[in-house]
Amino acid sequence: MEKTVITTGKTVDEAIEAALSELGCTKEQATIEVVEEGTEGGFLGLGRKDAQVKVTANTDDSAAPAPAAEESDDTYYGDDESFEGDAVSEAEDAAANFVAEVLSGIGIHGNMDSYREDDTIYISVTGSDCGAAIGRHGETLEAISYMTNLIANKHSEQRVHVYLDVGGYRKHREQVIKGLADKAVSRVRRSGRKVVMEAMSPAERRIVHSYLQDVHGVTTHSEGVEPNRCVVVTPEEKK
Repeated sequence: MEKTVITTGKTVDEAIEAALSELGCTKEQATIEVVEEGTEGGFLGLGRKDAQVKVTANTDDSAAPAPAAEESDDTYYGDDESFEGDAVSEAEDAAANFVAEVLSGIGIHGNMDSYREDDTIYISVTGSDCGAAIGRHGETLEAISYMTNLIANKHSEQRVHVYLDVGGYRKHREQVIKGLADKAVSRVRRSGRKVVMEAMSPAERRIVHSYLQDVHGVTTHSEGVEPNRCVVVTPEEKK
């Protein structure tokens, strides 16, 4: 199966070199697409944009792979399986390109992996300087996720959902939220009264509702006005 990576660098050649290093192949064994030429920027480099390329290794080539080159500190790269002719694949490419461009634009460089399961596209970004893409209480991450979903669905006739995680924040936050939900259920069962959880974003409230929907003895609903809207866990009425 073909393997595709999206990389950025200060120049097109630097981005291509990083992609070939990640794929372990030579230029002759790859198909290279220049997505963004890159710009130098103005005074003090303000407005500079990294070059971005999309490189696919041709796996039917029997030649030996090239030795791995030294990775560039300014490289943003990803793993992506290509599904030719697939609407979801086009949406996946568009989403991954958008995330790479946004994060590169705010100075974040790291590893990006993307894959899809049915109509869900998973994009995971790891790096040591991801805080700017997460923001306070994950607000920046939510904004980037929202825009990425819009971009992906613009390139797909069928409805797709993008699950974006940066620096493992979303995965960690989900575990925290589920732990808070478990505590709320315990308090409801002990007291027999409703428990109002802390204010959460719409995405976080959906996690609680989904997590507790099959829990016996409690029901959930939301109360309040954004950004202070909360999940309320209440005892289930006895029939």
